[in-house]
Amino acid sequence: MKHVNLRLPDDLHEQAVAAAATDDRSLNSWLVSVVRRAVESSEAPNRPGGDPASPAPLRGNGHSPRH
Repeated sequence: MKHVNLRLPDDLHEQAVAAAATDDRSLNSWLVSVVRRAVESSEAPNRPGGDPASPAPLRGNGHSPRH
């Protein structure tokens, strides 16, 4: 199993925690299920264009600034 350090904006974190609680899951378990569904749906043939599961293009050089 791999570990990922994920930084979320405060508002998105609150929404994810609430969604996980509604689904009676831990935040980690809920995030794993969301990522799994996104990956599995991206493997489905004949997806319509503009799928919201498609990643947005990176801005800048793709590296986070370190302070």
